Amino acid sequence: MNRSDFLKTLGLGALGSLIAPGAAGAGALGARNQKLEASNGALGAMSIGTWPFAEHTTRAALEAMRKGSSALDAVELGVKICEADPRERSVGLGGRPDRDGRVTLDACIMDHLGNIGAVAACEQVVHVSSLARAVMERTPHVMLVGDGATQFAREQGFPLQNLLVPESEAEWKKWLEKAEYKTIPNIENHDTIGQLTLDAEGRLAGCCTTSGMAFKMHGRVGDSPIIGAGLYVDGEVGAATATGHGEEVVRTVGSFRVVAAIKAGKSPQQACKAAVREIHQLFVRRGKPWADTQIGFIAMDLKGQVGGFALRPGFSYAVASAKGVEVLPAPFLLA
Repeated sequence: MNRSDFLKTLGLGALGSLIAPGAAGAGALGARNQKLEASNGALGAMSIGTWPFAEHTTRAALEAMRKGSSALDAVELGVKICEADPRERSVGLGGRPDRDGRVTLDACIMDHLGNIGAVAACEQVVHVSSLARAVMERTPHVMLVGDGATQFAREQGFPLQNLLVPESEAEWKKWLEKAEYKTIPNIENHDTIGQLTLDAEGRLAGCCTTSGMAFKMHGRVGDSPIIGAGLYVDGEVGAATATGHGEEVVRTVGSFRVVAAIKAGKSPQQACKAAVREIHQLFVRRGKPWADTQIGFIAMDLKGQVGGFALRPGFSYAVASAKGVEVLPAPFLLA
């Protein structure tokens, strides 16, 4: 079964059961984004997400909000589609393992009021997005990690299962032959789904979920579960999420930086571009190579304006609104 067939078998009705237990060149691309940005206001509910697979997750989130779901419920529902897809090799079930052959997942979630939850280095739980929400709603903490996250999942009734699918196991065994650790831009060995939603009531929410870099050191955590790095939501301003090389996003507190720029008057598109420029400038100042690195940001403001920008070509994102669902290639800084 390919990914499209898998998604079709879910059906929109089945999506409801995914809710957690208990609850062409840089210039042309830039012009396209500016056109979208200028015309996206006052469209009501909408959702945006990183990478082409978000075409399905944003559509599902939009449909849910049209039926009355909140932004928070809708964003959780959306990313859970990706988490449950064993063909998607950088998120949830089927995610690529670490150097020891163990699949560990990270996620965070945030609503318009600043409520947050996160889990990191969690094993055996497919829907770490829902687990992050459970941390937010059922504990006095904002993050649980490792065995503690898995223990909490067990206590909360989350099903536990082996996340290592045969295809990922075979890739890991092949990787062990040379054990060479390197990132490859736009190859799904280090990508994430980050998704943002705006409901008809003007409430924002966001979620970021990933299996992290393939063949990482056991215990490695990137930006995805870190509020302010992989995701940030300000209910009075806008929201942003990141994908790519997490260490570089953490270094600049990337998603918070994007939202802060929107608050200061930049459009989501301008804010994403500014954050990418800052990351590149840090590479230059530190004398570090960036050729094997990809970073991408997407953002949304309360007007329904959206933006996306990347360090290098190859990043795209999906936008679901009253106009339909479109996958957009993001403008980029450097070829």
